[in-house]
Amino acid sequence: MADMNKVKVLFVEDEPALAEIVGESLTAKGFEIIHASSIKEALQYYYEVQPAILLLDVMLGDGDGFSFARQIRTKDLETPILFLTSKSLPDDVVNGFESGGNDYLKKPFSIAELSVRMKALLNKNRLVIREAEDTFGAVDLGQYKFLYPTGELFLLGNKRVLTAREAEILKMLIVNKNQILDRNSILMEIWGQNDYFTGRSLDVFVTKLRKYLKDDPQVLIINIRGKGYKLIFG
Repeated sequence: MADMNKVKVLFVEDEPALAEIVGESLTAKGFEIIHASSIKEALQYYYEVQPAILLLDVMLGDGDGFSFARQIRTKDLETPILFLTSKSLPDDVVNGFESGGNDYLKKPFSIAELSVRMKALLNKNRLVIREAEDTFGAVDLGQYKFLYPTGELFLLGNKRVLTAREAEILKMLIVNKNQILDRNSILMEIWGQNDYFTGRSLDVFVTKLRKYLKDDPQVLIINIRGKGYKLIFG
């Protein structure tokens, strides 16, 4: 269990009243809150304080949280990102996960639920990183080479950097090579829930992974109807 007294949280929110309420409430729960009201400030604080978790509003005066998350994910696949937003259409939720988010909490929300989700992300993140260090490094995937947790995928000297979600899903498929990987297991392990939004997001990610791996016809992600997926490679 993380020592909440030492957990630094970068909270990006441009609505002053909400920022004050959430900031004070999380501080009372033992978190150290670093508040930014713009993406420019957030980027500066991110490098200065190296937060343990990011709470991102989506609509900001100088940009959006999705773009900021993508920028962070080009160099950092480990720090959990939780979006806080009033945008709740399915495409918005999928966009949040695709940009590298680990969870998505719709406004209005309770501080109790926010705190629980933050702690779950912090605990899960440490476990995933530790497991990766123990069991993974460079993995040969047909003609590809996959590095976890950095998410680097190489083919003939060309490199693609996967998002955090893409890397986690591919890692699970590799661990279960030539076996059916239950769809619900993926959703619960990575998202912690199984609903329409997370299911739709998983479909999007698997489609993207197939596209990334298409240059080696011996590497296949097969959809097992009603069950899950199976990764096959030589």
